[in-house]
Amino acid sequence: MKNKKLQGNVRDAAFSILWAVENKQAYSNLLLHQTIQSYGIADKNKGLLTEITYGTLQHQMTLDYYLEPYLKGKIEPWVKILLRMSLYQIVYLDRIPAHAAVHEAVEIAKRRGHGGVASVVNGVLRSIQRSGVRSFNTISDPYEKVAIETSHPVWMIKRWAEQFGLEKTREMALENNKTPSQTVRVNTVQTTPEEVIDMLESEGLDAVQSKLVPECLIVTNGQPAKTTTFEKGFITIQDESSMLPAYALQVGPNMEVLDMCAAPGGKTTHIAEKMENKGNLFAMDLHKHKIKLIEENAARLGHTVIETEVGDGKKSVERFGTGKFDRILVDAPCSGLGVIKRKPDIKYTKKEEDFARLQEIQLELLNQAAQLLKPDGIMVYSTCTVDSIENRGTAEQFLKDHPEMEKIQVSLPETLGLKNTGFVQVFPQDFGSDGFFIAAFRKKATA
Repeated sequence: MKNKKLQGNVRDAAFSILWAVENKQAYSNLLLHQTIQSYGIADKNKGLLTEITYGTLQHQMTLDYYLEPYLKGKIEPWVKILLRMSLYQIVYLDRIPAHAAVHEAVEIAKRRGHGGVASVVNGVLRSIQRSGVRSFNTISDPYEKVAIETSHPVWMIKRWAEQFGLEKTREMALENNKTPSQTVRVNTVQTTPEEVIDMLESEGLDAVQSKLVPECLIVTNGQPAKTTTFEKGFITIQDESSMLPAYALQVGPNMEVLDMCAAPGGKTTHIAEKMENKGNLFAMDLHKHKIKLIEENAARLGHTVIETEVGDGKKSVERFGTGKFDRILVDAPCSGLGVIKRKPDIKYTKKEEDFARLQEIQLELLNQAAQLLKPDGIMVYSTCTVDSIENRGTAEQFLKDHPEMEKIQVSLPETLGLKNTGFVQVFPQDFGSDGFFIAAFRKKATA
């Protein structure tokens, strides 16, 4: 049972999340909400808790590099986490006085350890304050240097450098350590961006319309998911990049459409809006509890066109038969390396050997979709990763396996200004949004 005196303690709450992420392989984004509730964190302090938690994870390897010269002998794992978290505040958060970060670290060390541990924590942090952090220039290997500077595993930096070059890789890795924008999608069946901006303003939130995707708003303060505007279904929370597949699908009213891997429903509901809530839109997912999220989203937004179904996309031909759909979205399971900004623990949990199995699953789903599609129908393959093997590699292999399919240009808002050759890769540094890949295919009418 947690000490009642710790209720509302931001740094103790952050420490508990970081400990669970490292030792129980827990997901930071899920733990954050639970911890806010269990610690009773005040609204005014939620931003600081998020910043300390995500910031420490984002810069973990860099912080360890800074700490290394000051750690003598064996340090218990929990003490190292506490030092990381405290050093993050000292180095990266200007608005927090260093003495406050050190004091809180010492207090946590006393509660969770003993006076000797508290003395070590105090000594290490005070020494770094006096001497400063060490330079990256002492690292001779260029991949290791970028890895430590940006806190990404060396294998990931090498892999990306082979695919995109080291400078582009460094830009992407630095972008991954920035705080993501808050973006919402306007429910265009119900309202307009201009009306929603006024609604949010009346609730104390500031929002501006994106210059890239017309129905996207960037919210610069507050929590849009806690607003009446959200409750009434005028907006949904969604990253700007993930709004692009609905454009690429080129849907319209009265079509037969399948979203094969639909949960939690952001893209599904966007497709429903592009269909003007007319026609048949099947939303399929493997997990029953995730299907419930789609249903809740659809009900809140007032979309009656969506029919949900628990099922394995790899067996969808058994369920629907062949040649049924005008449009199919395959937003496939992937490594998620495009959303590191939102889920920084991904950097440390992914392994390079995961990629081959992921591509197998992606191709199985695409193979099913090809059979489900009507002649002259369009299907879109999308992922929230930047990896070339999963993206271009999977798309090109699919085309080799399916001569009845042809690559077509990806239909996107002109404002994006992206080179459109049928494969579109959005990098995190392009627009400050998530990394995302989109490919579009048409089934030849004569097939």
